[in-house]
Amino acid sequence: MARRREQVLDAAVEVLGGEGARGLTYQAVDRAAAVPTGTTSNYFRNRAALLGGIVEHLLALERREWEAFAQGPAQGGTGKLVETLAALARRAAGPGRARTAARFALLLESAARPELRAPLARARQDALERSTEWVRRLGSAAPERHGRILLDHLEGLVLRQLAFPGEAFDPADELRALVGGLLGGVPAAADGRGGD
Repeated sequence: MARRREQVLDAAVEVLGGEGARGLTYQAVDRAAAVPTGTTSNYFRNRAALLGGIVEHLLALERREWEAFAQGPAQGGTGKLVETLAALARRAAGPGRARTAARFALLLESAARPELRAPLARARQDALERSTEWVRRLGSAAPERHGRILLDHLEGLVLRQLAFPGEAFDPADELRALVGGLLGGVPAAADGRGGD
């Protein structure tokens, strides 16, 4: 039963990320999940419940992903931070594209549905705390401000790539310049060894 619910939520994320909020219907999710008609509505009695379920599911998936990536910057210098952020961006705009698009769709939906804001804000705060800690360890003079700038820039890079996909998406040079500027102009070497 729990596995079927997760299957429905995985499909709902794909539908929301691929077709947007207007395409998110019970029927579309049932089709995407390859489950009998009515399965999604059995788990989620109304659209608000479905959206709430998607938010919690999506954020749990993203939390696991962030944790997997988070070890990189904790173990290296500015070059390692750039490498990790670039890998996160490439993953979000590539293999994780539908999931990322679903998260952006939920952020827009939260403007009309305030009940979605609290969990999305908690997830944003978790990511902000992580980015703040990364730059603090690297000697930032203003870690909260720099962590926020870094996170905002990363999200902007990914959003731009989703909206205007380029053939080769590698934001490493742009991120290297930003990190170097935030951390007092110390350049982060392309080989990942700089700034230690």
